[in-house]
Amino acid sequence: MAPALTKAQQKELREIAQSIVANGKGILAADESTGTIGKRLGSIEVENTEDNRRAYRQLLFSLPKEAKIGDSLGGCILFEETLYQNAADGTPFVKLLQDHGIVPGIKVDKGVVVLPGTNNENCNTRSGWIG
Repeated sequence: MAPALTKAQQKELREIAQSIVANGKGILAADESTGTIGKRLGSIEVENTEDNRRAYRQLLFSLPKEAKIGDSLGGCILFEETLYQNAADGTPFVKLLQDHGIVPGIKVDKGVVVLPGTNNENCNTRSGWIG
């Protein structure tokens, strides 16, 4: 049976993983679901609309190059909605991150549910695909 990944794919995956966790770098979890970000926006009395969520995320992702956020962040986990959003000038959020040397990723679970047959233990449900 052939390996799941070719040698070239294994090398590429290893290089990506190493760039994400390079010395001094971390991962930004910007994967708030619509409900979670709605609570954050509601706490400052901002309506939970797609445009307001986009504007909030744009604040995070559109820092100038001089901010050098790529020196501290190796990766950024995105919510599915965010993966397809653009800044006000039309630049995809994914490109803004990549321009800073940050590897974008996507959240692959659909939230927490009670695990059947347990004493109210929780587990994550998966989305069934990885972007």
